[in-house]
Amino acid sequence: MSKITLKVNGNSHTVDVDPATPLLYVLRNDLNLQGPRFGCGLGQCGACTVIINGAAVRSCVTLTSAVKSEVTTLEGICKGGKLHPLQEAWIQEQVPQCGFCQNGQIMTAKALLDKNPNPTDAQIREGMSRTLCRCMTYYRVQAAIKRAAASMAAGKTASDKDHLREQDGRPASARQGGVA
Repeated sequence: MSKITLKVNGNSHTVDVDPATPLLYVLRNDLNLQGPRFGCGLGQCGACTVIINGAAVRSCVTLTSAVKSEVTTLEGICKGGKLHPLQEAWIQEQVPQCGFCQNGQIMTAKALLDKNPNPTDAQIREGMSRTLCRCMTYYRVQAAIKRAAASMAAGKTASDKDHLREQDGRPASARQGGVA
């Protein structure tokens, strides 16, 4: 066992764990953060995704002892009790079905938008291609990312923009030119 200090969502935490413990286990079991999920345990599905140094990282295959930079989880992207524009867009576009992949989808999308604030559809599909959704909501994910990008560019939340738009009965994604 070793004492390891991690900075997670702006707060420092010291844990006493085996250095080979996957970061996911520390986040969920020791820090009680429920955003990152155990999916495959092999770094292939993306349910466990966190952001480290601006990159979407699979926490199930990242050793806790190897983490030297701040970790951001789904719980850490809200600011002042206000949802991140991606979370707002996820709600507006009705992305979740079973909800299991949502952590990985949102955190991967955040890393994508942080690097490329105005991605094309092809760039979104490429950037999200390794994050799996069992319910196949990929078109909704793409529409939510485009909505969040537009919202972030305008400096408004997705729901604020919706209130300004005439509600004509069509799904939000149809008004945005996406797939319903």
